[in-house]
Order: sequence, then C-alpha cells, then structure tokens
Amino acid sequence: MLNTPVGRLRAIGFVEGISFLLLLGVAMPLKYLADMPLAVRVVGTAHGVLFLLFFAAVAEVTVRRPWWSVKFWATAAVASVVPGGTFLFDVWLRRNEEARAAQNNLAVLAEAERDLSKV
Repeated sequence: MLNTPVGRLRAIGFVEGISFLLLLGVAMPLKYLADMPLAVRVVGTAHGVLFLLFFAAVAEVTVRRPWWSVKFWATAAVASVVPGGTFLFDVWLRRNEEARAAQNNLAVLAEAERDLSKV
C-alpha cells in the first residue's frame, strides 16, 4: 500500500483523519473542560504535521496523475477540513482507482480482441 502514491495518500489520510478526531474529541475537551492545554499542543502539532503530509501526498498524486488536478484538489481540500472527511475521501479514492483499473482492463481486452481478429 505504501509503495504507490495513492497508497501513501490513503495511509496518510487515514492517520490524519484519526488525529483530527482526536484533536476535536479528546484534546479540545481536555483543554477547555479539564484545563489541560498540553493535550492540544501535542495532538495539534501531530495533526498539523499530518495535515501538511496529506497535502504533500495530494501533490504527489497530482503530479503523477495530472488528469485529476482540479476535482482532486477540491475534493481533498474539503475532506481535510471536515471531521471524518478523509475517511470519505479514501472511499471516493478507492472507488475511483477501482473504476480506472476496470477501464484499463477493458481497454487491454479490447486490444487483445482486435489483435486476435487480425490473425
């Protein structure tokens, strides 16, 4: 999974999504309800680094697959600011990859069929 740009993006997106939920669901309540601001500092820093890594991974995928550029960046941007959005982005990304793979398989089969009809 980590050996492809999309695999890296999916993995980073998952961890970034977890960090965002931890920030909102654990660290922020600890800061404001239990007067423990250190939780936000620690989890917030980790989330910030993962957020930057997420967009670095988005940039890497965009460079390797330029046909995704505008829609892909817009979807990633929205997913990154909505709690749990990176999990939905992962589902969208996986479906998109599966559809693309199926389309490529059909193209290969059609080409093989044309080659066989020439024989």
